[in-house]
Formats: sequence, C-alpha cells, structure tokens
Amino acid sequence: MRMMRKYWPLFIPVVLLGFGLFILIGGEVVKWLWNWLVPPLFGLPMISFWQALALLVLCRILFGGFGMKGGGGQPAHRGRSAERMADRFADRWQNMTAEERERFRQRVRERGSFDPGASEGQPQ
Repeated sequence: MRMMRKYWPLFIPVVLLGFGLFILIGGEVVKWLWNWLVPPLFGLPMISFWQALALLVLCRILFGGFGMKGGGGQPAHRGRSAERMADRFADRWQNMTAEERERFRQRVRERGSFDPGASEGQPQ
C-alpha cells in the first residue's frame, strides 16, 4: 500500500497522457474511416480531425450516454447483477432475526443512510 502512495503523483500524468492518446487515436480512426467510406459511397465531403472528434462525441452522447442512464440504456449484464444482488439482500433480510434486523438498522442510521425497515409493519 505504501508503494502505491509513493507512485500516486506519477499516476495522474500517465492517466492524462493515456486519455489524450485515446482521444487522438479515436479522432484519427473516425476521420480515416469517414474519409475512406462516406465520400465514395454517398458523395459527402471529407472531414477534418476536429470534425471527426465532434462526430465521435456526438455519437457517444446519442448512443453511449457517458455512463449515465438514458442515451442507449444499461448493458444487460449490469441489470442482471443488480437484480441478483437485490435478491441476495432480500434473502438475507428474510433470514435475519428481529434482533439482527434492528442491529442492521442501527448501523445504517449511524452511517447516515436510509432506514430500510422504516415502513415495515406499518399499514399502507
């Protein structure tokens, strides 16, 4: 762990360099593919690197969503894993005694989070 702390300041420039390379390569690939395919097929003009980069960002917004909900949705495996985790939690909750549930609620309250059993046992 100390080794990682020692090299942490070097990690940030490497990440920034990697991100810059990713953008440079991504823009060039989009530019190359567009200029190779689209003008001969559809008669549209060739594009510059900056136009290719803008096209890449536009596609990411429309189809990728920048990791947020919407704009392409969530991959199927994420939904299934969240469902499995919720099922496991529900099974554990059902198998807890009343004392264990109360201890769990107390720990959650101490951490400043929500109370999962606040509405339990109350008429709706």
